[in-house]
Amino acid sequence: MGLLDSTAEEPHSKALRYVVTIAAFILVVALFCWFWLLRFHTEKKTVTQFFNALAAGQTEQAYRIWKPDPTYSFQNFQEDWGPNGYYGPVKSFRIVTAAPLNSTASGVIVSVEVSPYQPFPSGDDPAKQNKTKEVRLWVEKKDQSLSFPP
Repeated sequence: MGLLDSTAEEPHSKALRYVVTIAAFILVVALFCWFWLLRFHTEKKTVTQFFNALAAGQTEQAYRIWKPDPTYSFQNFQEDWGPNGYYGPVKSFRIVTAAPLNSTASGVIVSVEVSPYQPFPSGDDPAKQNKTKEVRLWVEKKDQSLSFPP
């Protein structure tokens, strides 16, 4: 008998092969779901709370969620987010993306489309869609404070 002339041994059962394959597949799917769906869940939740407060007209609560530094006064906040502010009035919103600035960043940039209309305008309504603005917010991972991105 030569080196390449071995007798092939049939496995006793293919069950082990199927179990390992299914376990590997489940692991890959779980990692994919975590990476794409749950990776920035906390930051998206903070942004959702912020915009829900703005849409409800609760600017004081939105200002508290923002957790501003002392140089960003409530008056400055009103000029940006108030009913007559640059981004206001905010009646509806849609989170578009969330991504880190780089791999060592201490926060996440969340892109949000805001609209002065309730409900959020559909793509087939160009008059309302023109009033929609895209906002990029920086969310710190450690304390969930909001600011504009660097």
